[in-house]
Amino acid sequence: MNTQKFHREIPPLSKGDSFLVFDRIKDSFDFPIHYHPEYEINFILNGKGVKRIVGDHIEEIDDVELVLVGPNLHHGWEMNTCKNKKVHEITIQFHNDLFSDSLLSRRIMMPIKDMFNRSNHGILFSKKTGEELANRLISISKLDGMDYFLEIISILHDMANSRNQRLLSTFTVDHDTFEDDDKMKLVYEYIQKNFSNKITLDEVSDITSMSPVSFNRFIKKRTGKTFVNYLNDIRVGYAARWLIEKDLSISEIAFKSGFNNIANFNRIFKSIKNTTPSQYRDEFYGMKRFL
Repeated sequence: MNTQKFHREIPPLSKGDSFLVFDRIKDSFDFPIHYHPEYEINFILNGKGVKRIVGDHIEEIDDVELVLVGPNLHHGWEMNTCKNKKVHEITIQFHNDLFSDSLLSRRIMMPIKDMFNRSNHGILFSKKTGEELANRLISISKLDGMDYFLEIISILHDMANSRNQRLLSTFTVDHDTFEDDDKMKLVYEYIQKNFSNKITLDEVSDITSMSPVSFNRFIKKRTGKTFVNYLNDIRVGYAARWLIEKDLSISEIAFKSGFNNIANFNRIFKSIKNTTPSQYRDEFYGMKRFL
């Protein structure tokens, strides 16, 4: 299935982060179908009747839900028939290269390595496993430092060794589609260094030795987006991160992330995140981040 027709989310997770944990209670549990290169654990309480979409799999969830979604596998949730107005969601995201191949090849890590490989289909864990891990998952955001890091590793280990796991999607993602070639790496690194400044199509196409027209075709093929939309995605990703972790005004964050006026920032942010910057800041207030 072509993931380019779905929204590519850019989570506020920097290269220096190990894990992001979102812990929040929501009265409406709707997340449009999206994908991202990070692994994602989703634990949901009181969401019976919510519709889960992972790859080509669609199903109503129970009142205890624990799922691991692999890199670039599209997924989403709809409120569907759920009547509960206090759905408790805990989401843990981490980079797909957080654990090196060398580490995952160690005997003690083999169950986790196997689980990661199977997560390309999405894995639903048993209700019993979700119930057994519930208190630990709920307590994660109260931990700090190495305790926080090691507890998530321990939870991954227990998930990997749990019984009655079920694969969800019948298809997996072609990861070659998402591997950066040399030109894409140049573009990515240039934008990461300069996103806060004005960046033109001419200057970015020049670093790849391509014409602007050829470059736009290239970026559309690699990302499913035009250059402008790709650049805005990255800028909004940084803005979303700063809304959560920095005590800056929304206008300061807008200019810091490369937008030249607040109205344009608000419009583009809402088009990508389906919420305003101020609502996003409030919604993600319960996030805990480990550096």
